[in-house]
Amino acid sequence: MRPVRCAMPSVLFACLLLAGCSSASSDGSTTSPGGGSGVAGPTGTAASSVASTPTIPVGAGPQATYTVQKQPTAGSCHYRYQRGEPLPDPACTPGAVSPAVTQANLKSTICRKGGYTAGIRPPVSVTSKEKELSAAAYGYTGRLSDAEYDHLLSLQLGGDPNDARNLWLEPPDPGHKPGTGVNNKKDPVETKLHTAVCSGQVTLAAAQRAIASDWTTALSTLGLS
Repeated sequence: MRPVRCAMPSVLFACLLLAGCSSASSDGSTTSPGGGSGVAGPTGTAASSVASTPTIPVGAGPQATYTVQKQPTAGSCHYRYQRGEPLPDPACTPGAVSPAVTQANLKSTICRKGGYTAGIRPPVSVTSKEKELSAAAYGYTGRLSDAEYDHLLSLQLGGDPNDARNLWLEPPDPGHKPGTGVNNKKDPVETKLHTAVCSGQVTLAAAQRAIASDWTTALSTLGLS
């Protein structure tokens, strides 16, 4: 019996049946008889071009006693600006969540009546020293009284109370009059996100990811503005 030639279109079907020829996909990759793509990831499944969302670090959570935490090296952090508003350096301040707050216990933590944050906030004796070190890390030279030592993920959103990755020296908004104290547009964003989480509009994780990524776009990203 002569061998079956696979070059002629008219015998393609017979070729597949008798000779087990593989067919070529439109992108040049081959397809096995079982239908799996020849372009595969490490596990043998088709490779995906969708990038995974970075995981927010997990801190130590509320502590009975707080101590001054080591801050980034002086001058190593750099502010970013979006719509004129300051954002932290993601390498220095990626945010950190508290393991004590989860989607399952919202009613007994950040959404409980009577408040949650007052009992877990580090004392001024600790944060005032950290604030000075954070100012040096970010190269901030303005009045410290006009800047806020701020939790990127606020305590009312389950942010870690005293993890250095979740705290940064937030400078005042553009146009701020020196000497008038802290006044920024991030605080109202935190409150709106807290309300949305506690009302079930968005999940805790979604709110945390949005504000850690860019607090100026967090509300619009979640369809809350």
